[in-house]
Amino acid sequence: MENELKAAILLVLASFAVGAYAYSVLPDTVASHWGISGEANGYMPKFFGAFLFPAILVVLLALLLVIPKIDPLRANIETFKTYYFRFVLVIMAFMFLVYLQTILWNLGTRINFNLTMPILLGGLFFYVGVLLEKSKRNWFIGIRTPWTLSSDEVWDKTHELGAKVFKVAGVLMLFAVVLPAYAFLIIIGLILVAALGTVVYSYVAYEEVMKKGGKKR
Repeated sequence: MENELKAAILLVLASFAVGAYAYSVLPDTVASHWGISGEANGYMPKFFGAFLFPAILVVLLALLLVIPKIDPLRANIETFKTYYFRFVLVIMAFMFLVYLQTILWNLGTRINFNLTMPILLGGLFFYVGVLLEKSKRNWFIGIRTPWTLSSDEVWDKTHELGAKVFKVAGVLMLFAVVLPAYAFLIIIGLILVAALGTVVYSYVAYEEVMKKGGKKR
């Protein structure tokens, strides 16, 4: 856990270092948003382009570190905290790489986001599947619906399926690399299927458990 946290902090510091190094050579207006086609369609002043993302990383890391401490079911989070802090590192690495590509784009190294995002999101989704597989009922981490939060059994059944769905979605996202023109649609479609599918299943699992005499907790 300590190693993952140290690595996450280093990524935050590295993002500020990248911003400081690039600031003097960035154009006055930098690209900050890309459309479905992979072309830049949103811009901001270079100060925000250089340092807004690092600031967001600080806030995000602080939030991720606070969550296990304020959850009423934090004792359950303790049972999978190793996997949670690995997730913290994974999400910080994901954000840092997106930021780094943004800076490189504005410095002239224009790698299409439709080629990189399927890989980055695929890896992120796959690890989310790993985290879901290990998670226990809590209020902040996992597939949180009225039905999973009301029953440990429903939580476990939903997350067992959810882990598989998110891992498969992560792998399938990689195929968007060979179809860059459709990368956005493929990724959004997989996200919707994974999210909506697990929510619907949590209700189905709840009804099955209640019919069998399961208890709410």
